[in-house]
Amino acid sequence: MPSAEFDALIGAFKSLQGGPERTVEEARAGWEALAARFPAAEDLKYTPEFADGIPVEWVEAPGSDPDRVVLYLHGGGYVLGSVPSYRAFAGRISRAAKAFVLLVDYRLAPEHRFPAAVDDVVKACRWLARRPGGLSRVVVAGDSAGGGLAMALLISLRDSGHPLPAAAVCISPSTDLAKTGESIHARAHLDPLVTVPSTFAHAKRYLGEDGDPKHPLASPLYADLRGLPSLLVMVGTHEILHDDSTRLAEKARAAGVDVTLEIAQDMVHIWPFFAAILPEAQEAVHRIGVYVQQHA
Repeated sequence: MPSAEFDALIGAFKSLQGGPERTVEEARAGWEALAARFPAAEDLKYTPEFADGIPVEWVEAPGSDPDRVVLYLHGGGYVLGSVPSYRAFAGRISRAAKAFVLLVDYRLAPEHRFPAAVDDVVKACRWLARRPGGLSRVVVAGDSAGGGLAMALLISLRDSGHPLPAAAVCISPSTDLAKTGESIHARAHLDPLVTVPSTFAHAKRYLGEDGDPKHPLASPLYADLRGLPSLLVMVGTHEILHDDSTRLAEKARAAGVDVTLEIAQDMVHIWPFFAAILPEAQEAVHRIGVYVQQHA
């Protein structure tokens, strides 16, 4: 049974939902306001930098191993999200994984459409690979669109013959911009954070009018997944993107990838992000930390 804290959070989610007429600016402001409710811990250290011209920021909790890195790609439908809004969550991952976390400030749509976000994270990862040790102790992670972007990064690196990170963590990943999963409509009444109109609108903003929603770097569900590193995929039962995760895990396993799929009963989209108040999210962050330490 979900915690009382979870029930309270659902009310906050519903207050954020807007109709399809909501502007990008309003949607961005709504997300930033929600994230601001969960301030970062005071003992975190932030170090901004540029990764071959891409703005990035290191987030470090005390006791973190500088040689173990989580390359984190924030969510937001390729339209929302920012480094500041993810500092608190990055700090929790840093503490749980005993790792440095590198947040990437990739370009957002509709100002910068596909493949701008992919290009940015590939460039940032190639920059990271030039550090001593390369990517051997790097885990790429992301939530929602960031989870799909993490998969696109792996696919792009593999196809170019570039070394790959040690593993990946995909939290409620968006992997099918064609929106063919049955859960898009079957679970719409359960999802308090992502609506059917909003998920279609964000996909259109990212792809443009003529973009291919099944391009493998936009929708990794349609990619060849052979040769990718170990994956941890986490999804809640109350997500309209539920099938984006389960189908990704199924296809990756069929391609020979080592996949751990965690399906959290009654949880909603990107629930680990809300670890400041949710016991269920705190447990999920702990498991992410264990996974990162096991692989990097």
